[in-house]
Amino acid sequence: MSENSSATPGFDDLLEANEAFAANFALGGFDGIAQRGVALITCMDSRIDPLGMLGLSPGDAKIFRNPGGRVTAAALEALVLGVHLLNVNRILIVPHTKCAMTQMSEAELREVITEKAGVDASWIGFHVVPDQEAALKADVAAVKSHPLIPESVAVGGFLYNVDTGTLDRRV
Repeated sequence: MSENSSATPGFDDLLEANEAFAANFALGGFDGIAQRGVALITCMDSRIDPLGMLGLSPGDAKIFRNPGGRVTAAALEALVLGVHLLNVNRILIVPHTKCAMTQMSEAELREVITEKAGVDASWIGFHVVPDQEAALKADVAAVKSHPLIPESVAVGGFLYNVDTGTLDRRV
């Protein structure tokens, strides 16, 4: 293990796993473009395997993850860069079933975070998703209407089922 491992308590197991990963690392040398022309916006939920669910491999796609899998300003920035610099010509927006961001109102979520953090969280926006279908339609429309994303780029909205692993095209 490296000398720095003692400086990062709580990470020893991950650093050990990284050493094993790096010992057989065969993914070097990629040029950074999306080899299959895919960009994916999805949730940060750990039940989602973004590459696996689409039959892709490292280097095939650009992936942007955030709570709820929403098309935020940062996600749009990533998509514009992907389209113009990284070979992206297909964009999938993929929220999922049983998403925590659909379970509470913004006020309820702020209350929970305030209680757990012991610090007032009323000032932060968590961007809950009260209507996942409407949000997905709005997100697809936001991408399709963005002035820096050409009409030639295919954009689709899908729902990932965390219990079956299936994608259902919704938009």
